[in-house]
Amino acid sequence: MIGIDIGGANLKVVDKNGVHVIYCPLWRGASLAGLLGRFAGKENAAVVMSGELADCFSDKIEGINWITGEVKKVFPGAIFYGTDGRFHKTPVPTLASANWLACADYLQEKFSSSILVDMGSTTTDIIPLNSFPDLLGLSDLKRLKKGYLLYTGILRTPVAAISKKVHLFGQEIPLSSEFFAQSADVHLILGDIGVEEYNCDTPDGGDKSIQSSLKRVSRMVCADLSETGEDAARSIAVQIRDSQKDDILNAINLIREQSGLREIIAAGIGAPYICSISGATNFCDLIGRNSDALPAFAVKEVAERTESS
Repeated sequence: MIGIDIGGANLKVVDKNGVHVIYCPLWRGASLAGLLGRFAGKENAAVVMSGELADCFSDKIEGINWITGEVKKVFPGAIFYGTDGRFHKTPVPTLASANWLACADYLQEKFSSSILVDMGSTTTDIIPLNSFPDLLGLSDLKRLKKGYLLYTGILRTPVAAISKKVHLFGQEIPLSSEFFAQSADVHLILGDIGVEEYNCDTPDGGDKSIQSSLKRVSRMVCADLSETGEDAARSIAVQIRDSQKDDILNAINLIREQSGLREIIAAGIGAPYICSISGATNFCDLIGRNSDALPAFAVKEVAERTESS
């Protein structure tokens, strides 16, 4: 059994050879079946998805139908995990954005006293693990309302969605609402990620060097890097990161108050950052790089557990 997590921007696969994270922008017509072809073999696949929300689809069910169809071209016997906590062989509405629930299903017994914070490229899931039945049936809309889903990530979040202003040159300056820079630029400048972890397109199509990220961040105040200087550009990055940190910690504290849970386990490519700001335990220390693709790993584990029971 291999585990597959299909997002709108990334395809994650866990198999006997390890973890594979592949940039797969569905809204640009990425060939999902083509990318999955390299994993075809004797093993079957357990699948979760969130890519059905990509705006290349007219609605979620169209996305679900397309994704399941692409997967079945490569894995005819694939099974798909839904927000009802069950596996399905056909496209049904409950398959929409069930990747987070597969994680909770896998973790519910051993970590029932913890909150899972899974920070990926685009979103951060904040999931209390003390009552799995209460999580069943939650859509992303319901999770947004409850505070279980925070639309901020380590790579793909536009800076303009994180903060509206910065303090620079002794005064408060509004930020441009243009897509000049994203969270990957901020975290690269400040050393939270390396160049190799900048696993998405840049806003301007340029390279992924620190110098280019400084230029992109400077554009957020409608300036060239020559106008702001590197120190001011870094100051902008620090303030953006602080705003994102405040949003994440406020969301974590809300779930702590609601659930009564105190311990935090962090997963996803943003786990080191979550640990640095919250004191969380890095799940990578327990399951290695599988933590970077936790939904893919979790759905594989849940499927194998289900088969053996």
